[in-house]
Amino acid sequence: MVFSGLLLPRLLLACPIGWLHSSLLLQIWVALVVATNSTTWFGTAVLVTNMRNFPLSRGTVSGILKGYAGIAAAVYTVIYKLVLKESDSELLLILTLGIPILCLAMMYFIRPCSPASGVDSSEHVHFIFSQVASVLLALYLLITTIISGVVSLSDTVSYILVLIMVIILMSPLAIPVKMTLFPAEHKRHVPPSDSSDHLVPKEGESTPTDSLLTPSSSGTNLGSFYENEDALDAGMLLAVGEGAVKKRRPRRGEDFKIREALIKADFWLLWVVSFLGVGAGVTVLNNLAQIGVAFGLEDTTLLLTLFSFCNFVGRIGSGAISEHFVRLKMIPRTLWMTFALMVMLMTFILFAFALNGILYAAIPLLGISYGVLYAIMVPTVSELFGLKHFGLIYSFMGLGNPIGALLFSGMLAGYVYDAEAAKQSSSSCVGPDCFKVTFLVLAGVCGLGTILSIILTVRIRPVYELLYSGGSFRLPQTSGH
Repeated sequence: MVFSGLLLPRLLLACPIGWLHSSLLLQIWVALVVATNSTTWFGTAVLVTNMRNFPLSRGTVSGILKGYAGIAAAVYTVIYKLVLKESDSELLLILTLGIPILCLAMMYFIRPCSPASGVDSSEHVHFIFSQVASVLLALYLLITTIISGVVSLSDTVSYILVLIMVIILMSPLAIPVKMTLFPAEHKRHVPPSDSSDHLVPKEGESTPTDSLLTPSSSGTNLGSFYENEDALDAGMLLAVGEGAVKKRRPRRGEDFKIREALIKADFWLLWVVSFLGVGAGVTVLNNLAQIGVAFGLEDTTLLLTLFSFCNFVGRIGSGAISEHFVRLKMIPRTLWMTFALMVMLMTFILFAFALNGILYAAIPLLGISYGVLYAIMVPTVSELFGLKHFGLIYSFMGLGNPIGALLFSGMLAGYVYDAEAAKQSSSSCVGPDCFKVTFLVLAGVCGLGTILSIILTVRIRPVYELLYSGGSFRLPQTSGH
């Protein structure tokens, strides 16, 4: 990431002089910069493409994609332990050659397509199948990791376990195979577009979604929602008289450019909420091994596995749940971010008091909450600021992760841990005081995030009433650009 350079001075101070002379640290840093930027490019391309291909199921799409991204490391870990027999060189060879070749081969299939013009029952079934497949994969990885850590497995059994994992991992490919062999006849498709504008029928045009555009019981509220903004735009719209309509600023729910989004209070509220929550979560993730040791654990592998699995549950679960309630009750997705931050607040307080057995109870809660924050932010950005420039706006939102890691993990947690370790005259710290101050600060951070999230939810509730008043996503009107 772009903030990797800010971490280099701290790493240089922490490493032996011999490393500096051999330039090994610099090589590792360059490799990490290339690797992290590469994953970001792939992740953004896949996410943006699928959000545009399935604009009526944004929460579900985000949950599935973020969920698979969350368990990807567990897949590599199983291969590393059971097939490669923990060979670092072979793992690096696969990551260097195998993964790029596979990604380049799959890029052919990643392309924009014509999204359904209305709710498609077969599409809903396909999403459910993908969700079930991802949950089965996560459970299988969790069980396999635990078994491989407790029991010594033969080569044959190891290969069979990995083969089963690959089959479950590739099972969603059954959907395009089925659609190719048994193509469905669609009555109507809308033309492909890089914007949300195609979701709105042109004047005089009838579509299967006409029923979604009829006035609803919330019509009065929706009318007042844009009342003030209409008054401000009246002068601009009067230019119709000479045949030249001046462009107006987009409203929430329409397509924003990045410079237009940056002057919106909702944008910065969402950014700060994401930064506070994700920053607190990534601090625990980055220091999870040290936290386990500080609490008296010798082997933190199970702790890491538990956090990863619950992170996956939070991602895929929040995507499906938020999609259900936004359609049924028009509840803003940010409400689930509020709940996640409240859970993190209580969990950090419990951590600070270092209660007996708190690790295995608190880590799952933190993992789920962290996953919720990651998955919910994606569709929320697209709903508030549109899909036309979604990739750039979403990427800007993602800056909260490295900044949070730098401030909360690298500076706060690192400084407190080193100070407590120095008191113990050791390079490693043991005891509840190692992270107590960090946990209390993170609790305060999550408290602030909760308050801001509530404010954001109240502010954007009318937007969701407008966008989902018919039970499915619709754009209120074009933004004029």
